[in-house]
Amino acid sequence: MKQLAKEWLNKADEDFRVAERELAAEPPAFSAVCFHAQQAVEKAMKALLVDLGVDFPRTHDLKFLQDLIKSKTPVFNDLEEALVNLSVSAVEVRYPGSKPDRQLAEKAVDVMREFFDIFSENFPRE
Repeated sequence: MKQLAKEWLNKADEDFRVAERELAAEPPAFSAVCFHAQQAVEKAMKALLVDLGVDFPRTHDLKFLQDLIKSKTPVFNDLEEALVNLSVSAVEVRYPGSKPDRQLAEKAVDVMREFFDIFSENFPRE
């Protein structure tokens, strides 16, 4: 794995741990859970794109990143709708008017975990 990809993945791991820790906190900050779950997936996607040699613009759009990835590998195709929802929910929860709840936060963490399970199975770390 390329060094820059490893750095992206290290950042993704940090967000993964924050999302899980915050979900277990009392009381949890559900908006932070959703945000960090999205960030973990985004950064892991960027690590994969770097390793695949695919250039990408500055973006937080998981669907856009998924489209770039699927041009090289279909491994995340089954998660496409879940990734779109994660992308949207992580943005909306950060602003007034949105009240994320435990159900939304747990769904975000579930998608994050499923993504990382697939990632780990298909792209082992060196």
